[in-house]
Amino acid sequence: MSKLVTIYGGSGFVGRYIARRMAAKGWRVRVAVRRPNEAMFVKPYGVVGQVEPVFCNIRDDASVQLAMQGADAVVNCVGVLNELGKNGFDAVQAEGAERIARLASENGVERMVHISAIGADAESSSAYSRTKAAGEAGVLAHMPDAVILRPSIVFGTEDQFFNRFAAMTRFGPFLPLVGAETRFQPVYVDDVAQAAEQGVLGQAASGIYELGGPEVKTFRALMQQMLEVIHRRRVILGVPFFVAKIMAGVLDILKFVSFQLFSNPILTRDQLKNLRQDNVAGDSAKGFADLGIVPTTLDAVLHEYLWKFRPSGQYDDIQNSAKNLRT
Repeated sequence: MSKLVTIYGGSGFVGRYIARRMAAKGWRVRVAVRRPNEAMFVKPYGVVGQVEPVFCNIRDDASVQLAMQGADAVVNCVGVLNELGKNGFDAVQAEGAERIARLASENGVERMVHISAIGADAESSSAYSRTKAAGEAGVLAHMPDAVILRPSIVFGTEDQFFNRFAAMTRFGPFLPLVGAETRFQPVYVDDVAQAAEQGVLGQAASGIYELGGPEVKTFRALMQQMLEVIHRRRVILGVPFFVAKIMAGVLDILKFVSFQLFSNPILTRDQLKNLRQDNVAGDSAKGFADLGIVPTTLDAVLHEYLWKFRPSGQYDDIQNSAKNLRT
């Protein structure tokens, strides 16, 4: 019988790529999510019945245990960039990760892969980074042989990084950036999924891997590259941190007084703290080279999904070529 892997958050950005890879390897895949009806798109990743979305709330022991029943391996992809309601940083990234590992250990699950983030630090001023570190500690306390992956900014068709800023270029001649000189090391989503696949298959040694792509660039340089891909000219404005701090504070207050009806998807004070720190893999950290994976460049992928933000969409290249024709 095929082996079974439960992927918590398996319909999310990274999780769906892991689910697709594990299905291609012949594994049965259980995609544990809060809203299974919205995750039906994962079913065609395999043959009939091979990939199944199931309900799970990682804040609840019984729900987590039921989702991993009979699993040979578990993968945790659940994380939040912005706290909302009961889904706070502690509840999801620290307690949730520890809960999955504890129950996996109690149920005899053989392997665990945990998706964390570069910048996870128990001493960080950012609650996001502190809870990422707490989640790692909780995982290792119960599953000491777990594989923990810390990606930098992840890019790909469904990303919320390049897609978000490319969409902003439609609304004016300026592109404001907070932390314009902060350095990032963008990593392709399927490269992260390949690393997770190796962890599930037992092909990766246990431990923490920091995953960064082949290029380290400032936030400003990444946006300039994006503008070239979408054929738009915009003035990149670096927003000073003291101005951004005021903006984030006002937006967080609006979130509080609105009883979270306004979720503040723009900029929070906690996100601002992370934007002050470079987001690159450490020189001494294990990474893609230790997994035998050659990371994908931005140039190889960005044009495949950002074309829709060009002035004429998919016809932009044709129109530009037509301008060069002689009459």
